[in-house]
Amino acid sequence: MAKGPNQRLRQRSTLLLLTLIILGFGAAIGRLAYLQLGMGEFLQQQAVEQQLADTTINARRGTIYDRNGEVLAKSASVWQVVLAPAYFETEEERRIVAKGLSEILDLEEQSVFEKTQRNVYYVIVKRRIDSEKREEIIKFIDKLETEYDIKSVITLIDDFKRYYPHNELASSVLGFTGSDDQGLGGIEYQYDEYLKGKAGRIITAQNANGTNMPFQFKQSVDAETGNDLKLTVDATIQAIVEKYMEKGLIDNAVENRGACIVMNPNTGEILAMSTVGGYNLNKPFELDTKIKARIDALPAKEQEKATNEALNEQWRNKAISDIYYPGSVFKMITSSMALEENLVNSRSTFSCGGSFNVMGSNIHCHKTNGHGTQSFHEAIWNSCNPAFIQIGQLIGIDKFCEYYQAFGFSEKTGIDLPGESEDMFYDEMTLVDLAVSSFGQNFGITPIQMITAASVVANGGKLVTPHVVSQITDASKNVVKTTETEIKRQVISKGVSDELCGVLEENAVTGGAKNAYIAGYRVAGKTGTTEKIGLSKQEGVKDYISSFCGFAPAEKPEVIALIIFDTPRGDSYYGSMVAAPVFANIMSEILSYLEVETQYTEAELEQIDISVESFLGLKTYEARTKAQNSGLTVSVQGDGDTVLSQIPEAGSSIPRGGNIVLYTDIQSAQENVAVPNFIGYSLAEIMYIASENNINVSVLGATTTAEALSTEQSIPEGELVSPGTVVKVTFISGGTND
Repeated sequence: MAKGPNQRLRQRSTLLLLTLIILGFGAAIGRLAYLQLGMGEFLQQQAVEQQLADTTINARRGTIYDRNGEVLAKSASVWQVVLAPAYFETEEERRIVAKGLSEILDLEEQSVFEKTQRNVYYVIVKRRIDSEKREEIIKFIDKLETEYDIKSVITLIDDFKRYYPHNELASSVLGFTGSDDQGLGGIEYQYDEYLKGKAGRIITAQNANGTNMPFQFKQSVDAETGNDLKLTVDATIQAIVEKYMEKGLIDNAVENRGACIVMNPNTGEILAMSTVGGYNLNKPFELDTKIKARIDALPAKEQEKATNEALNEQWRNKAISDIYYPGSVFKMITSSMALEENLVNSRSTFSCGGSFNVMGSNIHCHKTNGHGTQSFHEAIWNSCNPAFIQIGQLIGIDKFCEYYQAFGFSEKTGIDLPGESEDMFYDEMTLVDLAVSSFGQNFGITPIQMITAASVVANGGKLVTPHVVSQITDASKNVVKTTETEIKRQVISKGVSDELCGVLEENAVTGGAKNAYIAGYRVAGKTGTTEKIGLSKQEGVKDYISSFCGFAPAEKPEVIALIIFDTPRGDSYYGSMVAAPVFANIMSEILSYLEVETQYTEAELEQIDISVESFLGLKTYEARTKAQNSGLTVSVQGDGDTVLSQIPEAGSSIPRGGNIVLYTDIQSAQENVAVPNFIGYSLAEIMYIASENNINVSVLGATTTAEALSTEQSIPEGELVSPGTVVKVTFISGGTND
């Protein structure tokens, strides 16, 4: 039977409907499958995030210790003040809390009030309040509950703030942290992954409106404390360095700061590192008042840029980030090359007429009339540029560049501090380049590269990697990591090292480094004076870098130090006059602190200070005999027969043969003498002046040569003191051997 139109229409409608149903359900089933299988994990995560609020709990940052366990950086406990505004019932309650918190926390009341109006259970009012403010908040919470029946609206959450107990000490090494407790410089930045720990979490539920549920609907994941660092730096040695570097900065009117590195040449351990003119680690964004005043005088649009530049300069670690011309300190490296290649020996001679011509360029010596004929050793002691030009010619360009690389100058040292710069050397070296490079001019290296290379000379020829962190431990004191001595390669032989140590020791006795001489210790070293060619800030004014690198004891070095002063504007710019005396002051205290055994010569024994005994209560004849048996001269003041007081006091240091004054009555003990002028005299003249004025003198500095003159006295001229008082007088040799 033929199908009628209506039947065919129904069949087509049915077919279309079935098709639509199949397609619709298929799409829905496909979408459902996609959401469950393909997007299931993502959607589940989003649902959790919508239902839960996640708050970070800061971890306590690890502590930084010096090599002896002295705390250099630690995290002190502070607190966050948190509000739960959803608990407020009336605007009056909000006003009461806002007023109280604003007064305690020094905040604007309106700002706090606005936070009380939010319909949540977690709003931070202020971070990092100290224990004093915390106690005030606790009292305020108690007052709210007892007087106003306002409960659970304020919570205190543990937090931490970085604190540096010694303020400026080792600022360029330690660095500091930012507002989020992240390391922003130095050790804090370099070892941030170890120090920062692992943050904890407070997870709270949210209702359908996205509002946090009360704190009772929460879970906590505890934070994990960061690892502790033990440095190779010694806080006592660091303090010694900073004290004398700051004095050197002032005494020599140094314009562009300075740097000092003290290191164990055998292990690469940094014992101290200072960029003189550091900053307070607890206030890292605070500029020196003079710098701030200069910036404030600038147009407003220039102040922000100037401030940022000043802060970056303040934070910059000059010891590893600044490039400088090493000058004559580099001559110990050139000498090593020539000795290792058997190109020179102690019998080699070199002539100096005051200058030397290389390919038409006349290169001058610091001694304009020349040194004449001199041995290889004398060329080092004289720091003679023409002699070292000739030594450089013997070495040749290829070998010079080969050793330059071997000593580590063509690569970073790998010290574990951020910001280490690379060297600045020639792409292609000419004979003129070789000539000036042989005495350390016209190429740039970092101070850390220089002292690392100098350590090769001191330690028997090995290139070691410098480092500042010795050990990392976790919160349970388990060792996480230990830094071992890394020897990269043998650069020169032990024989060459030993010979140069002897030559450089003699340099500190009679040569250009005699202002670095320390009585009782065998010191070796080399001065450096470098002209900053093309870098002067003032038209027609020459700028210099004064430096000294030395080590002790010369026969078996335990400590090496490099001192640099950038642009001294004082009476002298020579390294022998500016840097060497500072080295002597620093190293004398370090060697004494480290209890390095003294080795006095007979001449030194005559000048060595001895400790004064107590003579109180003795009869005058007994005291006189006892003092004379100790090698002292005696003056008795007064008419009594028993010693009532003495100058110097018991335990004081006094030169052997010095004068002790014994007082036998009260009236005589009140008599004073005026301190004479001790500056500008020889040692013999100083001793005569002291005896004539009934004053004792303790001698410091270079006294081994006839030209040594006194340059400083510890008590000013004219000051009234008791007879027998000890005045420390510092001597500097007037020679300018670079």
